[in-house]
Amino acid sequence: MTSSLERTDTPRTRTDHRGRPQPAAPPQAARKYAVELIGAFFLVFTVGISVISGSAFAPLAIGGVLMVMIYAGGHVSGGHYNPAVTVAALVRGRIGWGDAVGYWIAQLVGGLIAAAAVGGVLHRAQTTPATLSGHTLVAALVVELLFTFALCYVVLNVATSRSNPDNSFYGLAIGFTVVAGAFAVGGISGAAFNPAITLGGAALGLFAWSTLWMYVVVQVIGGAAAGLAFLALNPDDR
Repeated sequence: MTSSLERTDTPRTRTDHRGRPQPAAPPQAARKYAVELIGAFFLVFTVGISVISGSAFAPLAIGGVLMVMIYAGGHVSGGHYNPAVTVAALVRGRIGWGDAVGYWIAQLVGGLIAAAAVGGVLHRAQTTPATLSGHTLVAALVVELLFTFALCYVVLNVATSRSNPDNSFYGLAIGFTVVAGAFAVGGISGAAFNPAITLGGAALGLFAWSTLWMYVVVQVIGGAAAGLAFLALNPDDR
């Protein structure tokens, strides 16, 4: 995870080895938001393509793409790609409100663009979502809460803890948390664990619009609870 602190000094003009001026790098915030959009796009795109096409290996594909996108962009943005993870990082104190809002916008926009791309690739990507009510809806919300908590809890412990500085396994641990959750409860809730996936999935007909807000609420609660749990269990790691 990256800190919310930004450099405020005036950037100097960069030159190449011959002294010729080079284009200035984009602002740090813009780079972070771009990375979050790209990562969320590929995550939601993989979810849509693999689930709608009926791949038996969808959980592995989804966990795998999350893993590689975290390794690809973690050094820039922290590799959240998930508004619930950003909530957890905000509660944990590793990101500020300004960046959090930028991350949420980038992640949700990335998910919607991915849904449109899936529709373009598969042409008939729109599906009819299962109608959840009563016990099945409660069960779906419970497992979404539990595994969103688990995902965010793992992220905070492997990617932000002082006990694991610069480790090389953080992406693998996070990706396999999603794999485990998808195999375990995919048949109950659809295994989103991520508001960006829920929104993109609703656009593709994988989730019902009527239950969208309930999924998002429990996912946000799961992220916030993971942040609070991390602080309670690691009082010296602020």
